[in-house]
Amino acid sequence: MAAGNRSLWIAGVAAAALLAGSARTETLADAIALAYRSNPTLQIQRAQQKVTDEGYVQARAGYRPTVSASVGALYSDAATNLPAPYPSHSESNSGSATLTVTQPLFNGGRTAAAVDAAEATVLAGREDLRTVEANILQTVVQAYTDVRRDQQIVAIRQNNLTVLTNQLEETRAKFEVGQITRTDVAQAQAQQAAARALLSTAQAQLQISRANYTAVVGQNPGELAPEPAVPGVPPTVDQAFDTAEAESPVLLHARRAEEASKARVAEAKAANHPTISLQGSVGYSGTIQPFDPNDYAHTVTAQAVVTQPIFTGGLNSSNIRAALAQNNADRIAIEGARRQVVQQVSQAWNVMASSRANVTSDEEQVRAARVAFEGAQEEYRVGLRTTLDVLIAQQALRDAELALVQARHDAYVAEAGILGAMGRLEARYLVSGVDAYDPTTSFDRVKHAGATPWDGVVEGLDRLGKPHVKANPAAIAPLPGTGSPVMLAPTGAEPVHPPLSTGQPTDPRTPTP
Repeated sequence: MAAGNRSLWIAGVAAAALLAGSARTETLADAIALAYRSNPTLQIQRAQQKVTDEGYVQARAGYRPTVSASVGALYSDAATNLPAPYPSHSESNSGSATLTVTQPLFNGGRTAAAVDAAEATVLAGREDLRTVEANILQTVVQAYTDVRRDQQIVAIRQNNLTVLTNQLEETRAKFEVGQITRTDVAQAQAQQAAARALLSTAQAQLQISRANYTAVVGQNPGELAPEPAVPGVPPTVDQAFDTAEAESPVLLHARRAEEASKARVAEAKAANHPTISLQGSVGYSGTIQPFDPNDYAHTVTAQAVVTQPIFTGGLNSSNIRAALAQNNADRIAIEGARRQVVQQVSQAWNVMASSRANVTSDEEQVRAARVAFEGAQEEYRVGLRTTLDVLIAQQALRDAELALVQARHDAYVAEAGILGAMGRLEARYLVSGVDAYDPTTSFDRVKHAGATPWDGVVEGLDRLGKPHVKANPAAIAPLPGTGSPVMLAPTGAEPVHPPLSTGQPTDPRTPTP
């Protein structure tokens, strides 16, 4: 996000706090920052990413030596039960200790492929973390605006009940002097009772929204400031599509997953290659009791071991086929992720466009309905309007106010949804001064664990033998129920796909008909 947009967001938050008129007013930025620090779902995903980071360390262990030690003790007491003079009896004891060191020199490229797969998996996990963060922040925005919306609805319902109560009193007064009939009183009573029930429902919904807010943010909502403008919403849907193509965590995760499965194809093929390792051992063996160091045998061995798989019962071939099939599935999943992102951006954009248009229309409707209601009240007092006319005008005003509140809510949530689909709904873009969690910091702390000075040499040798994953001809599959083909990228090549932005996107200034 540009620095100017972040400044506008911060300024909007400050202005919202001033408008609320209270030092204790909570802002949307406060809620986002608190959820970012404390939300359990987000914390779990961060911990899970640390587990994924360890997979990289475990893969690199294939370049490094292994050292093992074994210690054994033996006691033997043998006797025969043959008759004299043949019976015999012998008793002995012995001990041994061996230290063995094995250093892989060349693993047929298997370790190099495993490291590449682990690295791609780590990067895919980071995109998962971004997705979870975006989902949490979207939920925060939803919960915050839900509470604000329901508070306004309760206020509208309460005001409506007050107006209808006053209207009922006026109606009863006119009935007592014979100006209107009992039917008018009954109509006013019915409307008042309905308003009371709707107020109770609105109050219950407000408590539900408050509970949802508490679940995601971690504390009960206090007095909430008006929402500031959402920063970073692009002016055109084409820009939203372009940003999503480059930054959407859903799409980037699919690409990283395909890279990982491609590396696993190479790893499976490398199982047919020879391996070379150096092995050395030092051993001691002798009698334990009585102990005499001079009687212990000392053995030192060193050997180079070359291993070439010849027949594995079809296991290696099966693993290769399975890895190729998985890579093909992951390659297709990239197109599935792209379509999902297109759908998310399109839906959020059109909801935003229609909601913005509704806000404009509803504001005009509220102004007109208020004038109509106030006029009907005055005309009712001088006998030019009936009770039913006033009740209808009051209901029209209330419905217009409720529609306006809902439209503003929907437009704001849709704007946040656009940022989420684009990959921009993150705390670092929305809140100034937040201590942003950086998964690379945790990864850097562990990635060199167990390293040896000759890791680079062994890695260079192993990468010489890493199998090349050959490209297969592209597959073309028609969409279900249509004759239009979907181009699937060949294995080992960059994905082949149409541009993300296709057709005629909806103009944000024109609501969808």
